[in-house]
Amino acid sequence: MTAPPKSFHVKSFGCQMNVYDGERMGELMAAQGLVPVGADAAELVILNTCHIRERATEKVYSDIGRLRKAAGKQGRRPMIAVAGCVAQAEGEEIVRRAKVDVVVGPQSYHNLPGLVARAAAGGAAVDTDMPLASKFGALPARRKVGPSAFLTVQEGCDKFCTYCVVPYTRGAEVSRPWRQVMDEARSLVDAGAREITLLGQNVNAWTGEDEAGRVRGLDGLIRALDRLPGLARIRYTTSHPNDMTQGLIDAHRDVEKLMPFLHLPVQAGSDRVLRAMNRSHDRSSYLRLLDRVRAVRPDIALSGDFIVGFPGETEAEFAETLSLVNTVGYAQAFSFKYSPRPGTPAAAMVDQVAPEAMDERLQLLQAALNRDQHAFNLGTVGQVCDVLVERRGKLPGQMLGKSPWLQSVHLLTSAGVGDLVEVALTAAGPNSLTGGPPNSLGALAAE
Repeated sequence: MTAPPKSFHVKSFGCQMNVYDGERMGELMAAQGLVPVGADAAELVILNTCHIRERATEKVYSDIGRLRKAAGKQGRRPMIAVAGCVAQAEGEEIVRRAKVDVVVGPQSYHNLPGLVARAAAGGAAVDTDMPLASKFGALPARRKVGPSAFLTVQEGCDKFCTYCVVPYTRGAEVSRPWRQVMDEARSLVDAGAREITLLGQNVNAWTGEDEAGRVRGLDGLIRALDRLPGLARIRYTTSHPNDMTQGLIDAHRDVEKLMPFLHLPVQAGSDRVLRAMNRSHDRSSYLRLLDRVRAVRPDIALSGDFIVGFPGETEAEFAETLSLVNTVGYAQAFSFKYSPRPGTPAAAMVDQVAPEAMDERLQLLQAALNRDQHAFNLGTVGQVCDVLVERRGKLPGQMLGKSPWLQSVHLLTSAGVGDLVEVALTAAGPNSLTGGPPNSLGALAAE
């Protein structure tokens, strides 16, 4: 038996949904009276893990080892909890191999206080169930957040892409009820949020019944949030091409608060590879979908995900991915080398691509994506837009915020965190922009 912890630290890895889950776990522990501190002083460290990245499981064990070594030098032994998708996938194996105190999956973290109490009483506590009852009703109300906040509205996936573990670690697609989402959105705004990003593994698959009992899709939810006083901006991610409805496309035309940014993963440019991935779109249907979006919102910033080196991918098929990138002109994108996930169909496929070939392809792809991101940033120079100030910059008087197109913007201003400031975009680099007062465009033109 050990004394129950009085302080905690949450370290989250991976996607925005993990960031949201990490925030909720922190709020849950704070509601129990624990104090948030740095990892080097915490009596409870929660590692909120992601299973998407390469060698994710081994990295968790390495983190546990480094954490124990650093604490041992201080004469401490913090309680360690492993949460998230690696916890779901590994379960009891983490206890056996790393001797951690708590293992909790992403659908059960509302039980974390009880698991910590059980571990303090003696022995490891493990909960990787996927209960039918929603965890969200057991979480505390949102009390204080930054100017931009995440709100999970949908979890799980029914698509079963052959490379992906999400259906196994997060379960089937589930939409949170309308009222629950709207209530949390109101509490986020009351707690300081000016911008809300709706989250889901396939967020645009969200459906629910509104107050009148009418079935609504994500576009209906966005239109309801548009009427929420105090909320200035709405975003959503991650979307699946198969669930991109005309109603949602039209919302980009009609809803001023919905920002001109769309993350729509394609994964590859080759139809054969897309079929092997079990994606429900092909190259031409994906491009037609982008055309429909751009028709209603010409200034939209497009983002995507790419996997290089999927089993059997040839040089010619990779060239098709490069040509798709050249056709679209992404404002942002994420790209990764394929890495097998145990239990997924792709892990057993023949013709695994050599690591050296994957390295070369990834470098070529990222060079093209970086080129296009810089070109998009340069294309916005000279525009005046609202920037949401999110935090202080590194220089005196400098603040950092986000443009409507999700670009980082550095500016000198007396505005505070959470303010929306009218800004002229005056210069662009590969990863961020510089902004100034609207009248600074005259000086820029005169140069």
